[in-house]
Amino acid sequence: MSGFIAVHSGAGNIVDETKYQRVIKEACIVATDILKNGGSAMDACEAAIIRLENCGNTNAGFGSNLCWDGHVQCDASIMNGSNLHFGACTNVSTVKNPIQLARILCEGQERMLSMERIPPMVMAGVGAENFAEEMGCAMIDASAMISSKAKFTYNHYKSKVGDAAKVTSTKIENSSDPSETVETSDVSPLDTVGAVCVDSTGNSAAGCSSGGLILKVPGRVGQAATYGAGCWATDTDDLSVATCTTGNGEYLMKTFLAKEICTDLFTSDCAVTSLHKTFKAKFLESPFLPADQCLYGGALSLIYYPKNNCGEVLWSHTTKSFCVGYMSTQQKTPKFVYSPLPTYSLPGKSSVVNGHNFHLRV
Repeated sequence: MSGFIAVHSGAGNIVDETKYQRVIKEACIVATDILKNGGSAMDACEAAIIRLENCGNTNAGFGSNLCWDGHVQCDASIMNGSNLHFGACTNVSTVKNPIQLARILCEGQERMLSMERIPPMVMAGVGAENFAEEMGCAMIDASAMISSKAKFTYNHYKSKVGDAAKVTSTKIENSSDPSETVETSDVSPLDTVGAVCVDSTGNSAAGCSSGGLILKVPGRVGQAATYGAGCWATDTDDLSVATCTTGNGEYLMKTFLAKEICTDLFTSDCAVTSLHKTFKAKFLESPFLPADQCLYGGALSLIYYPKNNCGEVLWSHTTKSFCVGYMSTQQKTPKFVYSPLPTYSLPGKSSVVNGHNFHLRV
């Protein structure tokens, strides 16, 4: 059986790629093993993200960024390109692998509940956690989701907020919201994780998982749990397209960036040109976003032509760097790519697009 997987550990501005290289490759290997054994794109996508959630260095699952109150709240979503079903969870603290719950909710879209009730597509907080436990998801104590890296980062930036407040502002003394005195770009590595995949039948899947911004306001929902913003996948007889995003969640949500990327790829003859245009017109120059702000975002995309058994994986970002990996079932080892923004480009103001062609054995 054949297939292709691509994963990312987030688009960031201060990224040590050595922290991600090993786990990205491991995620690719886990996924391709599933594909070789006849697993679906959904199976492989979920497994790859679980590996990324468990590593402790990424901002997803164990090791997620801490909220302003020192707790972890995770988001995740997944979409099945073959039937367009979507599932997501948000503000979960005791689900070990949020992507697992998102997958269950996605699969649940196929059938109505008793009394003809529509099944939930997105679940949040305690209700989502109770449902996850009922469905057999791996559960964990909320404190066990906090890594030593996350603690250090939290203490470091919380102290920076305090120092800044003493010198430049007194607003924070009577507010639980740090957003008035701290720039998002200064405190977040933006290392949300994601994966895109296509299997031997030509079906695609896309997923993402995130702990959100460092020092985020508790209860905040990010793009990783938002329909059309965090991930998107669509299949036809002639073309399969999937994408997952990372970056400033609010900006990705306002622009529906994942869906916009896939829609544009469907109508373009050149995937690289399409991504450039999408990031420029629908993100960097979007009327929904502030013109005077740095707009940080990234996307990992896949386009596949079933009739020709070939495709292209692409990565794009406006941040200083982006770490991605990819592997087909024909490759012996996964490929890791550290993608920097050109030195002449301004982070948050311009984008870069790169990619790689692949073929699948019939």
